[in-house]
Amino acid sequence: MSTPLADALADLAALEDPKARAINERHGDAHGVNLTKMRALAKRIGTDQDLARALWDAGDVAGQLLGILVATPRAFQADELERMVRETRSAKAHDWLVAYIVKKSPQAEELRVRWLDDADADARAAAWSLTSARVAKSSVGLDFDALLDRIERQLADAPAREQWAMNETLAYIGIHHPAQRDRAIAIGERLQVLADYPTPPNCTSPFAPLWIAEMVRRQG
Repeated sequence: MSTPLADALADLAALEDPKARAINERHGDAHGVNLTKMRALAKRIGTDQDLARALWDAGDVAGQLLGILVATPRAFQADELERMVRETRSAKAHDWLVAYIVKKSPQAEELRVRWLDDADADARAAAWSLTSARVAKSSVGLDFDALLDRIERQLADAPAREQWAMNETLAYIGIHHPAQRDRAIAIGERLQVLADYPTPPNCTSPFAPLWIAEMVRRQG
Protein backbone atom coordinates (compact mmCIF):
# COMPACT_ATOMS: atom_id res chain seq x y z
CA MET A 1 0.00 0.00 0.00
CA SER A 2 1.37 3.38 -1.00
CA THR A 3 2.34 5.85 1.73
CA PRO A 4 0.05 8.92 1.61
CA LEU A 5 1.76 12.06 0.32
CA ALA A 6 0.63 14.07 3.35
CA ASP A 7 2.23 11.56 5.72
CA ALA A 8 5.55 11.63 3.86
CA LEU A 9 5.62 15.43 3.80
CA ALA A 10 4.78 15.52 7.52
CA ASP A 11 7.66 13.13 8.24
CA LEU A 12 10.00 15.39 6.28
CA ALA A 13 8.74 18.48 8.09
CA ALA A 14 9.49 16.79 11.41
CA LEU A 15 13.11 16.37 10.28
CA GLU A 16 13.49 20.04 9.32
CA ASP A 17 16.57 21.63 10.93
CA PRO A 18 17.13 25.40 10.53
CA LYS A 19 20.90 24.98 10.79
CA ALA A 20 20.89 22.33 8.06
CA ARG A 21 18.73 24.60 5.89
CA ALA A 22 21.16 27.49 6.27
CA ILE A 23 24.06 25.28 5.21
CA ASN A 24 22.16 23.71 2.33
CA GLU A 25 20.90 27.03 0.99
CA ARG A 26 24.47 28.26 0.72
CA HIS A 27 25.01 25.38 -1.71
CA GLY A 28 21.87 25.99 -3.75
CA ASP A 29 19.60 23.48 -1.98
CA ALA A 30 16.43 24.91 -0.46
CA HIS A 31 15.75 22.30 2.20
CA GLY A 32 16.66 21.66 5.82
CA VAL A 33 16.69 17.87 6.14
CA ASN A 34 19.81 15.94 7.06
CA LEU A 35 20.42 13.53 4.20
CA THR A 36 21.31 10.62 6.48
CA LYS A 37 17.96 11.00 8.23
CA MET A 38 16.23 11.35 4.86
CA ARG A 39 17.78 8.10 3.68
CA ALA A 40 16.59 6.39 6.87
CA LEU A 41 13.06 7.65 6.20
CA ALA A 42 13.26 6.38 2.62
CA LYS A 43 14.36 2.97 3.87
CA ARG A 44 11.41 2.85 6.25
CA ILE A 45 8.97 3.77 3.44
CA GLY A 46 10.49 1.37 0.93
CA THR A 47 10.06 1.49 -2.83
CA ASP A 48 6.88 3.37 -3.67
CA GLN A 49 6.56 4.65 -7.23
CA ASP A 50 3.20 6.32 -6.73
CA LEU A 51 4.58 8.26 -3.78
CA ALA A 52 7.76 9.09 -5.71
CA ARG A 53 5.75 10.75 -8.48
CA ALA A 54 3.52 12.59 -5.99
CA LEU A 55 6.50 13.89 -4.03
CA TRP A 56 8.17 15.14 -7.18
CA ASP A 57 5.05 16.91 -8.41
CA ALA A 58 4.51 18.58 -5.02
CA GLY A 59 7.56 20.72 -5.85
CA ASP A 60 9.19 20.68 -2.40
CA VAL A 61 12.96 20.14 -2.68
CA ALA A 62 13.21 17.74 0.25
CA GLY A 63 10.18 15.92 -1.10
CA GLN A 64 11.78 15.59 -4.53
CA LEU A 65 14.91 14.13 -2.96
CA LEU A 66 12.86 11.65 -0.94
CA GLY A 67 10.87 10.80 -4.05
CA ILE A 68 14.05 9.92 -5.91
CA LEU A 69 15.11 7.61 -3.08
CA VAL A 70 11.84 5.64 -3.05
CA ALA A 71 11.40 5.51 -6.83
CA THR A 72 11.81 2.63 -9.24
CA PRO A 73 14.18 4.13 -11.85
CA ARG A 74 13.07 1.98 -14.77
CA ALA A 75 9.40 2.85 -14.19
CA PHE A 76 9.79 6.40 -15.53
CA GLN A 77 9.03 7.09 -19.17
CA ALA A 78 11.25 9.30 -21.33
CA ASP A 79 8.70 12.13 -21.38
CA GLU A 80 8.57 12.12 -17.58
CA LEU A 81 12.35 12.39 -17.36
CA GLU A 82 12.29 15.17 -19.95
CA ARG A 83 9.93 17.13 -17.71
CA MET A 84 11.66 16.31 -14.45
CA VAL A 85 15.14 17.35 -15.51
CA ARG A 86 13.78 20.82 -16.30
CA GLU A 87 11.92 21.07 -12.98
CA THR A 88 14.83 20.55 -10.60
CA ARG A 89 14.99 23.41 -8.13
CA SER A 90 18.26 22.47 -6.48
CA ALA A 91 21.71 21.21 -7.39
CA LYS A 92 21.24 18.12 -5.20
CA ALA A 93 17.89 17.22 -6.79
CA HIS A 94 19.45 17.58 -10.25
CA ASP A 95 22.45 15.43 -9.32
CA TRP A 96 20.33 12.72 -7.67
CA LEU A 97 17.81 12.67 -10.51
CA VAL A 98 20.55 12.04 -13.05
CA ALA A 99 22.61 9.65 -10.92
CA TYR A 100 19.84 7.58 -9.34
CA ILE A 101 17.12 7.68 -12.00
CA VAL A 102 18.20 8.75 -15.49
CA LYS A 103 21.45 6.77 -15.57
CA LYS A 104 19.47 3.60 -14.76
CA SER A 105 16.77 4.26 -17.33
CA PRO A 106 16.50 2.26 -20.57
CA GLN A 107 16.19 5.67 -22.26
CA ALA A 108 19.49 6.99 -20.85
CA GLU A 109 21.43 6.95 -24.11
CA GLU A 110 18.54 8.37 -26.12
CA LEU A 111 18.22 11.23 -23.63
CA ARG A 112 21.98 11.79 -23.47
CA VAL A 113 22.19 12.37 -27.20
CA ARG A 114 19.05 14.52 -27.26
CA TRP A 115 20.05 16.70 -24.32
CA LEU A 116 23.60 17.44 -25.50
CA ASP A 117 22.17 20.05 -27.89
CA ASP A 118 19.22 21.14 -25.77
CA ALA A 119 18.48 24.82 -25.28
CA ASP A 120 18.18 24.25 -21.53
CA ALA A 121 21.50 24.33 -19.65
CA ASP A 122 20.27 21.91 -16.96
CA ALA A 123 19.37 19.36 -19.64
CA ARG A 124 22.82 19.79 -21.18
CA ALA A 125 24.39 19.32 -17.75
CA ALA A 126 22.47 16.06 -17.41
CA ALA A 127 23.73 15.00 -20.84
CA TRP A 128 27.34 15.60 -19.84
CA SER A 129 26.85 13.59 -16.64
CA LEU A 130 25.47 10.74 -18.73
CA THR A 131 28.43 11.13 -21.09
CA SER A 132 30.84 10.79 -18.17
CA ALA A 133 29.19 7.49 -17.28
CA ARG A 134 29.60 6.30 -20.87
CA VAL A 135 33.25 7.38 -20.90
CA ALA A 136 33.98 5.40 -17.73
CA LYS A 137 31.94 2.26 -18.32
CA SER A 138 30.73 1.85 -21.91
CA SER A 139 32.66 4.04 -24.31
CA VAL A 140 32.22 2.02 -27.51
CA GLY A 141 30.90 4.33 -30.20
CA LEU A 142 31.87 7.59 -28.51
CA ASP A 143 33.79 10.09 -30.66
CA PHE A 144 36.43 11.33 -28.24
CA ASP A 145 37.89 13.83 -30.68
CA ALA A 146 34.48 15.43 -31.20
CA LEU A 147 33.79 15.50 -27.46
CA LEU A 148 37.15 17.10 -26.70
CA ASP A 149 36.67 19.62 -29.52
CA ARG A 150 33.35 20.65 -28.03
CA ILE A 151 34.69 20.80 -24.48
CA GLU A 152 37.59 22.93 -25.66
CA ARG A 153 35.19 25.38 -27.33
CA GLN A 154 32.50 25.56 -24.66
CA LEU A 155 33.87 24.69 -21.22
CA ALA A 156 35.16 28.10 -20.19
CA ASP A 157 31.89 29.93 -20.86
CA ALA A 158 29.37 27.22 -19.92
CA PRO A 159 26.81 27.88 -17.14
CA ALA A 160 28.02 26.63 -13.75
CA ARG A 161 26.13 23.33 -13.55
CA GLU A 162 26.87 22.45 -17.16
CA GLN A 163 30.49 23.50 -16.74
CA TRP A 164 30.93 21.21 -13.74
CA ALA A 165 29.48 18.22 -15.62
CA MET A 166 31.45 18.98 -18.79
CA ASN A 167 34.64 19.28 -16.76
CA GLU A 168 33.90 15.86 -15.27
CA THR A 169 33.70 14.40 -18.77
CA LEU A 170 37.03 16.01 -19.63
CA ALA A 171 38.64 14.48 -16.55
CA TYR A 172 37.07 11.07 -17.12
CA ILE A 173 38.39 10.98 -20.69
CA GLY A 174 41.88 11.65 -19.38
CA ILE A 175 41.56 9.15 -16.54
CA HIS A 176 40.05 6.22 -18.41
CA HIS A 177 41.51 6.59 -21.91
CA PRO A 178 45.31 6.92 -22.06
CA ALA A 179 45.35 7.67 -25.77
CA GLN A 180 43.39 10.88 -25.08
CA ARG A 181 45.11 11.77 -21.80
CA ASP A 182 47.66 14.28 -23.03
CA ARG A 183 45.06 16.26 -24.96
CA ALA A 184 42.61 16.24 -22.02
CA ILE A 185 45.33 17.56 -19.71
CA ALA A 186 46.37 20.19 -22.26
CA ILE A 187 42.79 21.45 -22.58
CA GLY A 188 42.48 21.70 -18.82
CA GLU A 189 45.78 23.52 -18.49
CA ARG A 190 44.90 26.02 -21.19
CA LEU A 191 41.38 26.79 -19.96
CA GLN A 192 42.18 26.78 -16.21
CA VAL A 193 38.55 25.98 -15.35
CA LEU A 194 38.22 25.21 -11.59
CA ALA A 195 41.99 25.68 -11.14
CA ASP A 196 41.32 27.84 -8.09
CA TYR A 197 38.48 25.75 -6.67
CA PRO A 198 38.90 25.50 -2.87
CA THR A 199 39.78 21.89 -2.13
CA PRO A 200 40.02 20.58 1.46
CA PRO A 201 43.12 18.63 2.50
CA ASN A 202 43.08 14.97 1.45
CA CYS A 203 40.46 15.68 -1.23
CA THR A 204 41.04 15.60 -4.98
CA SER A 205 40.87 18.89 -6.85
CA PRO A 206 38.20 19.15 -9.58
CA PHE A 207 40.77 20.94 -11.77
CA ALA A 208 41.02 18.40 -14.58
CA PRO A 209 44.83 18.11 -14.89
CA LEU A 210 45.21 17.52 -11.13
CA TRP A 211 42.19 15.21 -11.03
CA ILE A 212 43.53 13.14 -13.91
CA ALA A 213 47.02 12.92 -12.41
CA GLU A 214 45.73 11.81 -9.02
CA MET A 215 43.39 9.14 -10.38
CA VAL A 216 46.07 7.77 -12.72
CA ARG A 217 48.48 7.66 -9.78
CA ARG A 218 45.99 5.62 -7.78
CA GLN A 219 45.57 3.20 -10.65
CA GLY A 220 49.27 2.46 -10.17
